[in-house]
Amino acid sequence: KKGDSQKEFFKKNLIDPFARATRDMNAAKQKIDNQYDQLKKDYKGLEILVLILMVISLPLFGFVYLYYNSGNLNFDLPELPDFVNGLLIGLAIGLLIGQYVIFHRKLKLSFEYEELFDKVQIYIQATRQRFYFLFLISILSTIGLLFYENATYVVIFALTLIFYSLAKPTPDRIKRLLKLNKEQAEIVRQASRPE
Repeated sequence: KKGDSQKEFFKKNLIDPFARATRDMNAAKQKIDNQYDQLKKDYKGLEILVLILMVISLPLFGFVYLYYNSGNLNFDLPELPDFVNGLLIGLAIGLLIGQYVIFHRKLKLSFEYEELFDKVQIYIQATRQRFYFLFLISILSTIGLLFYENATYVVIFALTLIFYSLAKPTPDRIKRLLKLNKEQAEIVRQASRPE
């Protein structure tokens, strides 16, 4: 009987807690591995999105800009009312300012989270939205330049390109914007590396 009670004591106080801790540790490790894999996938997807949006917007604007400067081509485009010109310029400038403000407001939400993966997910969502805004601005600039041949659209597009360049996701930019420590920054750097 005494051996059974000692066996039960060891099982209750040593073996079962150790098994539970091992199980919990394995579950936590699996969760971290899954989050890391998701981070790599999301970061890669964001990089691809940024490149696709730039590859679409740059040639479109370039084509229209060359058309605008050549004077030789004539597409017989319909003439739009002047208020549309002002509307396009105002909308493009408003979106240019808005994308900056919205991006930084969303980043402030990341400071409410302790976990790195939650912070980076907020950054990725905010950056994705920011690039959609920038793409829309580039399309508005292209359309405005095509129909109105107004140099303001060239300036707006140039500002958009500056934001494209400054907003492109990099590990250093993520570290700075999210105020990550060295260990967290290294995880982001590892996740951003191509396989």
